[in-house]
Amino acid sequence: MSEFNLTSAFLINEQRIIRRAMRLLEKYQRQPGEQFIATGFTKNWLQLRLARQEREIFMALYLDNQNRLLEHETLFLGTINNTEVHPREVVKSALRHNAAAVILAHNHPSGVTDASKADRTITDRIVNALNLVEVRVLDHFIIGDGDTLSFAEMGWL
Repeated sequence: MSEFNLTSAFLINEQRIIRRAMRLLEKYQRQPGEQFIATGFTKNWLQLRLARQEREIFMALYLDNQNRLLEHETLFLGTINNTEVHPREVVKSALRHNAAAVILAHNHPSGVTDASKADRTITDRIVNALNLVEVRVLDHFIIGDGDTLSFAEMGWL
């Protein structure tokens, strides 16, 4: 759980509760046969992990052929309004985890989930790069303060 910082946003007791909840959610996601797809459950999990952070965080969730969670990883850390994302690093990580599919996610510390032109462009570049190695991108979520935007739901994937 050290990959994200709850310190500035939550009281110590709240941090403990959230970390316990994250462990339980991850345990549930790894149950045999449980698919990890773009659902309310996924959005809630990402909200807990990425909302109210001070900097942009870009992460990937790696899935097997049955869309079960293999692993999740924070790939890039940014500033208050920007993260430099490199598609080649996403591809390397997907191959390292032997992923058949990926769900991308990043937060907007401003709390606003509007997708910028840069968000859409980097998503297209990652989709194209992963297509070359036959890894599907199921969704890209932008996490705000209490709201989540899904590229798949918007018809952008």
